[in-house]
Amino acid sequence: MMKDFGKLMREAQRIQAEMARIQEELSGTHVEGSAGGGAVKIIFTGTMDPVEVHIAPEVLEDADTSLLEDLVLSAIREAINSSRELAQEKMSRVTGGLGLPGMPGGLF
Repeated sequence: MMKDFGKLMREAQRIQAEMARIQEELSGTHVEGSAGGGAVKIIFTGTMDPVEVHIAPEVLEDADTSLLEDLVLSAIREAINSSRELAQEKMSRVTGGLGLPGMPGGLF
């Protein structure tokens, strides 16, 4: 029984190390959300940190604040969803799709 526990602990440590490596990889990966046919683009990291906002000049020329707000919000949602999907995909390789507490899917 102790041999099985030791094996289980080594596996848990391996998974923890792999998850830390993936988290590091995600923080250096960028995903994009866009709206209005690319008029507004939002760049996030794979860990859902916003990095860049791009707004096409023609959107500002129209001076429709309400439209711009909607476009930015839509682009943010798309970037967040892309970031979640990327994290879930990478983490499920480690966890085998177990849906562990605190893992992407339940984390975000």
